[in-house]
Amino acid sequence: MIYFTKMQGLGNDFIVINNIEGNVSLSTAEIRQLSDRRFGIGFDQLLMVESASNKGIDFSYVIFNADGTEASQCGNGARCFALYLQKKELT
Repeated sequence: MIYFTKMQGLGNDFIVINNIEGNVSLSTAEIRQLSDRRFGIGFDQLLMVESASNKGIDFSYVIFNADGTEASQCGNGARCFALYLQKKELT
């Protein structure tokens, strides 16, 4: 079972998955299936929260588009990522 949080920022919707422990791995096909608005959860992008590898940084995140490809950045996703960390009291 995968636990997620659904969020939206200015019309873009996201699911956020806490993968700080590193125990969640999703294939491109699985991401596409989850993003389907009729048969899955439905989202524009998936935000995977992870432990940061750089000293002085608590967390990082990886962004996946609905087609399963990795995205380099998303402003609305960054806002949701920050709110997620605050609401979950991770920072």
